[in-house]
Amino acid sequence: MKKTTLLYSICLLLFTTTITAQKKSNNSIKELIESYKKDIRGPYYRIKWFCKDGSVRDAKDPCPDSIGGGIQHASFKQSALDLRKTNHLFFGEILASVNTTDFLDEKNNYSRLKQYQIGQYLASVDDGWVLRKGQFYRGAIQSEDEETWGKNFFETVLKDDSFLNKNYYLIRQALKDIPHNGDSNIAQSMRIESKILAEEIPDFMDIRIKIHGNPQKSDIYLVQNYVKKNASNISTKQKKAFDKLIATMNEFYAPLNYNTIAKELSKIKKENTVFDFVKSFIEEDKTNFTAKEYVLKITDVLDLLRYNIALFESSKDRLKLLDLTNQLEKILLIETQNWNPETLEETILKTQTLTCASYATGLVEAWEFDIIKPTFSYTLKNDETTLGELNSLVANARRIVEWSTSLVKANYEENVNEYAAFESLAYGFIDDRIRNSITLNLGETVSKLNNFAAKVSEVNNNVMSISNQGAIRGLNPGYAFGKLIVVSGNPDDVEVNTNNIYIFQKPPSDLKPVAGIMTVSEGNLVSHVQLLARNLGIPNAALSSENLNSLEEFNNQNVFYAVSNKGNVILKLENDMTNEERELFDKKERTNNMITVPTDKLKLDVSKIINMRDVKATDSGILCGPKAANLGELKNLFPSKVVEGIIIPFGIFKTHMNKEMPGKNMSYWEFLNATFEKSKELKNENTSSDEIETFLISSLKELHTAILNINLDDSFTSDLKESFKNVLGDEIGNVPVFLRSDTNMEDLKEFTGAGLNLTLFNILEEEKITQGIKQVWASAYTERSFKWRQKYLLNPENVYPSILIIPSVDVDYSGVMITKGINEGSENDLTVAFSRGAGGAVDGQSAETRLITAEGSFLLSPARQPDYIRLPATGSTKKYYTTFNRPILNNKNINDIRELASEIREKIGGTSTEEPHAYDVEFGFKDDKLWLFQIRPFVENKQAKSSDYLNSIAPNVDINTTIKLTEKI
Repeated sequence: MKKTTLLYSICLLLFTTTITAQKKSNNSIKELIESYKKDIRGPYYRIKWFCKDGSVRDAKDPCPDSIGGGIQHASFKQSALDLRKTNHLFFGEILASVNTTDFLDEKNNYSRLKQYQIGQYLASVDDGWVLRKGQFYRGAIQSEDEETWGKNFFETVLKDDSFLNKNYYLIRQALKDIPHNGDSNIAQSMRIESKILAEEIPDFMDIRIKIHGNPQKSDIYLVQNYVKKNASNISTKQKKAFDKLIATMNEFYAPLNYNTIAKELSKIKKENTVFDFVKSFIEEDKTNFTAKEYVLKITDVLDLLRYNIALFESSKDRLKLLDLTNQLEKILLIETQNWNPETLEETILKTQTLTCASYATGLVEAWEFDIIKPTFSYTLKNDETTLGELNSLVANARRIVEWSTSLVKANYEENVNEYAAFESLAYGFIDDRIRNSITLNLGETVSKLNNFAAKVSEVNNNVMSISNQGAIRGLNPGYAFGKLIVVSGNPDDVEVNTNNIYIFQKPPSDLKPVAGIMTVSEGNLVSHVQLLARNLGIPNAALSSENLNSLEEFNNQNVFYAVSNKGNVILKLENDMTNEERELFDKKERTNNMITVPTDKLKLDVSKIINMRDVKATDSGILCGPKAANLGELKNLFPSKVVEGIIIPFGIFKTHMNKEMPGKNMSYWEFLNATFEKSKELKNENTSSDEIETFLISSLKELHTAILNINLDDSFTSDLKESFKNVLGDEIGNVPVFLRSDTNMEDLKEFTGAGLNLTLFNILEEEKITQGIKQVWASAYTERSFKWRQKYLLNPENVYPSILIIPSVDVDYSGVMITKGINEGSENDLTVAFSRGAGGAVDGQSAETRLITAEGSFLLSPARQPDYIRLPATGSTKKYYTTFNRPILNNKNINDIRELASEIREKIGGTSTEEPHAYDVEFGFKDDKLWLFQIRPFVENKQAKSSDYLNSIAPNVDINTTIKLTEKI
């Protein structure tokens, strides 16, 4: 009996441990947060003494001096400790209790440090958040211990030159949040306190918007006058909140005590020209400084310190100087708002200065700034400029705004999205960081320049009469009508509707077809989503976060949306549409765009696996899809750049589809055709299109599930094993491979189909390969794949997937090339997007995008994807993190890309009997060697580009128009 009880106890313990180790759901975390908010101790358990020798004592039993003493603070509830193990989430962090390395959390992309910052933000916007009552738990956190820990933390991490160079932005932000010098994030407090008041008192919203968007010292008087005017309607609690806000604003706008700063700098013994320059500015008499002089001089100091911080070898000196940069940045933000240029020349100067300040405050990397800096230097040489030069300057300045905002997102988005899944307030964190940066005013200044250029050239956006429309620019031409849906949070949780127009912070990589899209970041120009949008004539534009916020009031309203081929954008309510715009949506015009995929040439009797060397491009749509056929052709044309491969042709798929489908008394293929016959009957019965689509998706889902469980023929699996051995050089299970879906409905002359079906990465085990084959076949019948085909093809039921199997190449970086300029450049240029690791750029990562010409390489956007995957020889994928302080592509790579494009045009384009067209090429680099993975025609929607309406809204622009720099702006 005792043995049984003991065994039961052991099993119970093991079971409990397993349960504890399981990741907690978002709902469970929400419940836990709510319980902490109501608890007078929050996530804390009780006060303890933590001794230097590692022992822990009760609150009334201090650590004796004989063992080195110790510190006192709260311990954590078991639920909070469990959350750390299961979800790597750290609520109510007590810094004094943490090891420096653990808190930095480098292996998780500094997640714990960033979570501390997000936690501080949530506490400020939500009355303490998990510490709503626990913030008053006496003794839980000792501020002097937190500051001592913070000082030691920074002095430790700042010893590392590499860390500082790679994470300059992150470390300066951390200095604002981690106590170490009696400091606090006053700017954030000011915005949050005004936000909370505006939520309680709607009439205060206009002043809150002013404080958030265009903060100036005069805002103090706005608040004071509001309180005075509305005293009878303000409660005692609200009056205290207003008093607190006014005190915070006075503290924020108080002048720096330069004498105190000078004393701190006197402790730095390093003598060099940089330090002399900094000291000179600190000691300079600033009594008569204008806002412009402040901005110019502070930017110079910040720029010099960013570039030369490593000259100061002492981490204590570095800490003092970095603290100084944050102090100076606060004054910079204030004076930038006070500098109001009147002429074009001075507005350009301000743009140039704030661009430099973006680099100086860490929002742009050094190599990025070095590349774009020359484009700002030529405009002011004479007393006039041209419209073309001005447009170029505006475009480049706007890039800096985008690069800056995307760097903030790249640093924090992963953690913010994780938190937002159980705490929606976390979404405000990134916006708060952007508002507390020079990006806000740079964006406003660039918008003024753009509006001036638009006035000269008569190119204007017409977007709901919102402000700062100069930040909006078209990417893909087209027009649409539908319900406007504004998605300010994580787009992955949004179920999109084909008929709607969506505004995203960032589009999901597996976006289903929609009527139109706008995104805060243009993202990756050559991602599958962008290529599909371009192919189908779906209007697509980029806008700013401020624009997105302004458009939220029109959410769920019917709108007309158009993007011209010159990039100007129209977005108006349904009632404001012209008769010409209403006529664009005649249903007859739409059916003329639909195409039928020919099936008469299919060779479905080929039931053996094919060596990729034995096919060529003309076999596409006959034996296999275009990926395999084209890669077979490429293997012969570029033998050293293409791996070996085997192909599972259409015939093998069709053979298996002819098997009886379990429980249906018909074959899989008959079930598929019966489904589409039924949909035709429903259409003839005037059933609504939504009901027909629901029926089709439900039936295809059933088919998808059935194919996943289909039994593979023994003859096929034997053939597969032999092909691995004979073609790929080893037994199946020893060669990690890619399984790429390759249908007859891809890369058509009028339809690309890019990225609609499944690719499986780096599969090693035999069982996973055979199951993967079923998964790839079944992927042709997913909702997303069907909807994109349904939008353009008259016979989407006649999809035949083949499968291309190629050995994995563990590339250092990979991407896509379009052999023409997209949006910028000419037909002879190259648009290239690359990300680190495998699968780069195609899935919508924030890739390094370049326009490569015969003579140069112009950076359109740097990479902002913090994570990437590599392909280990053991199969599957492994995730890594990166920083952005170095470019992805080097000069040798760029020359190799030019050479590849030239060969493609000569060897493939030169043999074509059709008119010349561009190509979409996927490739990668391993140890600087180029590997070619895919080539397909680049398909654009010619109707969208040539539409009479789109041409009518695109003005003719003379870029040689001269403009005096003295003109008023």
